[in-house]
Amino acid sequence: MAKTPLGCEAAVGSLTASKKREYRVTNRVQEGKRPLYAVAFNFIDSRYFNVFATVGGNRVTVYQCLEGGVVAVLQSYVDEDKEESFYTLSWACNVDGLPYLVAGGINGIIRVIDTASEKIHKSFVGHGDSINEIRTQPLKASLVVSASKDESVRLWNVHTGICILIFSGAGGHRNEVLSVDFHPSDIYRIASCGMDNTVKIWSMKEFWTYVEKSFTWTDLPSKFPTKYVQFPVFIASVHSNYVDCNRWLGDFILSKSVDNEIVLWEPKTKEQSPGEGAVDILQKYPVPECDIWFIKFSCDFHYNAAAIGNREGKIFVWELQSSPPVLIARLTHVQCKSPIRQTAMSFDGSTILSCCEDGTIWRWDAVAAS
Repeated sequence: MAKTPLGCEAAVGSLTASKKREYRVTNRVQEGKRPLYAVAFNFIDSRYFNVFATVGGNRVTVYQCLEGGVVAVLQSYVDEDKEESFYTLSWACNVDGLPYLVAGGINGIIRVIDTASEKIHKSFVGHGDSINEIRTQPLKASLVVSASKDESVRLWNVHTGICILIFSGAGGHRNEVLSVDFHPSDIYRIASCGMDNTVKIWSMKEFWTYVEKSFTWTDLPSKFPTKYVQFPVFIASVHSNYVDCNRWLGDFILSKSVDNEIVLWEPKTKEQSPGEGAVDILQKYPVPECDIWFIKFSCDFHYNAAAIGNREGKIFVWELQSSPPVLIARLTHVQCKSPIRQTAMSFDGSTILSCCEDGTIWRWDAVAAS
């Protein structure tokens, strides 16, 4: 278990906004009465950078951000099971580059929606409990990874429907896995975190032949030799409570717990002894009133900034490339009082979306400097 070395003082950001960027509300959409748990822009396909999707209840809805704050509904998918409650979604694509939406939630079934035909492409059954997060491999966008309440993480091929790898077992998580993310440039690495208060880094390197095999497999997906990855290459105890969101920032990791802060840290692994190493905590980004679990932050495409909501409906926008941390903006609106479950930043960070517990979507746009 990685421990924090002594004498390592993290730079803590000030909650006084530097007014580097001003945003204003340009639209508010009331999608329904059920909570919206996730919102995501499509960063997979440059033709659709202004397209985003939300999930709430048994519905997946696709929108487009247009000029002047306009939010247009493009399509909506309603799951056949009325009891389904989607918690997460991710944009992906098939080997031909056509966009897919991948969603999962309380039922533990992953739906792959072909947005071109507006039909279900595949349904993945395998997780033994609800799905808390789905993320797409940025270098190979037909691979997605899912984090579940069943204490496992699974790697899927959305094109063939194959479950390639299961990250679980002797060295796996000991409670719900709440978040997972692919390394942006090291195609073999993922990071996961959860209710056991840990962040685990896993490597797929020695199993990569199975990943490649999943693209050429011609037999039934159920006959594929799915492999278990039982031991992570690194385990970190950075937080003392549930860790519900983690994202790679280059080789560093941003992780958020229910203790009102996002932490940027560097895992220092030991090649000779997997699972061991040290943690160098670099920066802390305070987020007041963010002490309920399942609030996830988001970044723009180039990871220049991160936006996170809190349980009072406020949004904090932090600059990621500065030290000590700089608060770019602190966004509040008199009518937004509901907990913000997730934010989405547009490609260049000029638009921020938030989806709320009361079924609303808020659109904030950067105000051009005069």
